[in-house]
Amino acid sequence: MSHAIKKHVIFKKDKWNMITVEVNGSRLILREISDQWGEDTHTFMSRPALMKWANDRFPKDKYEGTEEEYNTLMEAFRSV
Repeated sequence: MSHAIKKHVIFKKDKWNMITVEVNGSRLILREISDQWGEDTHTFMSRPALMKWANDRFPKDKYEGTEEEYNTLMEAFRSV
C-alpha cells in the first residue's frame, strides 16, 4: 500500500525563502529554506508537535510582520 506525499507551502517569498511541509503517512517533514541560513529540515510525528514548533519558532509577540500576516501563517500550519 503506497501513500501519496502531499506537499503544503506554508510560506513562500521566493525560491530562496520558504517553508514547506510534506505529509508522508503519519510523518510531517518541514523544510525551512532561507537565503541567510540555508535549508533546515525537521520531522514531526504529529500535528500537535508541528504546531508546538510553529508557535515556538514564530512567537506572536516577536513576529515582525502584521497581525494579519501572522494569522495567515499560523492558519497555513493548522491546515496541514
